[in-house]
Amino acid sequence: MVKSKAGLRVLKAVIRKFVNERNWEQFHSPKNLSMSLAIEAAELMEHFQWTNTVKEAVDILADKKKRPEIEDEIADIAIYLVDFCNLYGVDLEKAVFRKIRKNSKKYPVKLAKGKIDKYTTYKRKSCSG
Repeated sequence: MVKSKAGLRVLKAVIRKFVNERNWEQFHSPKNLSMSLAIEAAELMEHFQWTNTVKEAVDILADKKKRPEIEDEIADIAIYLVDFCNLYGVDLEKAVFRKIRKNSKKYPVKLAKGKIDKYTTYKRKSCSG
């Protein structure tokens, strides 16, 4: 069994082994995996579909019956994502760090801090400058 604090390298190996043992690689095309990711993300969203406030959503997360279901959806998303990266040579850590660097430039703290409308905030500054 995998320790609960396993690093990404260990998770990748466990997921690779799980998929390989079942000979599922043949079904895990980029299309199928990306669709599975979207489906699992929608299943996660479903838990919060009718909430109107942060408090309502946080209350759902605190529900002892619903919390494990939500964590299962998050795990499904992570498994499909890591499987995609394993099968198609995507270095997840490198991709995440690269994207954070891009986003840091695209959404500088002084323009985006505390604002929900990051894109418009950034565009206004870019267009005027």
